[in-house]
Amino acid sequence: MCNPILQAKYLNKVKTDLNVIIGLCVGHDSQFMKYAKAPTTYLIVKDRVLGHNPAAALYLSGSYYKKMMTPNEY
Repeated sequence: MCNPILQAKYLNKVKTDLNVIIGLCVGHDSQFMKYAKAPTTYLIVKDRVLGHNPAAALYLSGSYYKKMMTPNEY
């Protein structure tokens, strides 16, 4: 279960120097940042385009998305 406030409080307890957000929903990331004491940055943002699988574009960068990024040769 996603509980960004509890996650932030736990990381505060273990005194992290930097928090990196990977795949939290919009709203949950805001709650996390509100309660986290250490500086926080994003690495991968969750979105609906990739079906809430934020790393899908990275996994497919060498195949599906590579075809999309190169011009079509007719």
